[in-house]
Amino acid sequence: MPDYFRHHPDSKGFFGEHGGAFLPPELEEHFREITEAYLLISKSHKFISELRSIRKHYQGRPTPVYFAERLSELVGGCRIYLKREDLNHTGAHKLNHCMGEGLLARFMGKKKLIAETGAGQHGVALATAAAYFGLECEIHMGEVDMEKEHPNVIRMRLLGATVIPVREGARTLKEAVDSAFGSYLSQPETALYGIGSVVGPHPFPMLVRDFQRVVGIEAREQYQEMTGELPDALCACVGGGSNAIGLFSAFLDDECEIFGVEPIGISTKAGEHAATMTYGMPGVIHGFRSYLLQDDDGNPAPVYSIASGLDYPGVGPEHAYFKDTGRIQYETASDEDCLDAFFTLSRTEGIIPALESAHAVAFAMRWAREHRFSSILVNLSGRGDKDLDFVTEKYGFGEEHK
Repeated sequence: MPDYFRHHPDSKGFFGEHGGAFLPPELEEHFREITEAYLLISKSHKFISELRSIRKHYQGRPTPVYFAERLSELVGGCRIYLKREDLNHTGAHKLNHCMGEGLLARFMGKKKLIAETGAGQHGVALATAAAYFGLECEIHMGEVDMEKEHPNVIRMRLLGATVIPVREGARTLKEAVDSAFGSYLSQPETALYGIGSVVGPHPFPMLVRDFQRVVGIEAREQYQEMTGELPDALCACVGGGSNAIGLFSAFLDDECEIFGVEPIGISTKAGEHAATMTYGMPGVIHGFRSYLLQDDDGNPAPVYSIASGLDYPGVGPEHAYFKDTGRIQYETASDEDCLDAFFTLSRTEGIIPALESAHAVAFAMRWAREHRFSSILVNLSGRGDKDLDFVTEKYGFGEEHK
């Protein structure tokens, strides 16, 4: 896909039929300012140099690629490699774009960062960026997710963020986005909305993707250095899709198979999964057009996943474009698959994954059993510290995986 990043998105923020900026009139000028500011500083050697310094000296990048030898033996010999974003500062890939958003906010003279969070990883990362740059921080989080991900709520508050409980609707990620966007609507002159994934109105799908591309750039170089070749396949979990687009972006021109893994939850019944690519239809949500799980009236449908960071009824517009073009295949993993991968990776490799990332590990294990002499690279997008209380209280310690 030569010159892909020069032409995607287009000047109006579209990836094919998906994307754009469907905004209230009072926000249109503010988003134009954000777009212009990002396009200006993203080409600045000063900005690039500072971001690289932050990544190296503060975030601890590059994160390694690791050969999961015992897990590979368990599934029959197919080589499974992990891109260890769980070792990025704050424990997930989210800080890659949050530090960039913090730099952008400082450049624009903003005093505050506002965001939603599901699993809390984005909230922690943005609170970290706010502390680093000396900005105020306001994080909106559904009450259901606050209970499931209590350790991350504590971390956000310790970092100085104000955490706003969201009590409307299903009290999860979709409602947190609604709440955060409503708060931003009242203060766009002084605040920047640090969107947590490759979703939202233009320029955020582009902006977050660009900051997350470091994952794929590193992984491609590291894998080649380790093996002398490229992986046969790669996979990552997909909710909004930022960790996935970060890894996939470096391999688009290669002959690797690419798989995005969505949560099928506990069944295919509406409200019991969040498999947007599998069951969604084109629609508009939170200011952008993409695939969307919808009810009979065309409104966003209720969704569910054991992983709080994946329970979103939409998906990033660039993922929708790649589904349409066929470059990326979108598969599913269930709650049961996720838990099996969570305990198995913990037991075999001493690595406790986030429940979100465990969906990708589950698919990799399934794919590996069918491709014994092949290799697959998994984006281990986050660590499971945040999930320990929830998992152990509800499911025990995975004794059957000993």
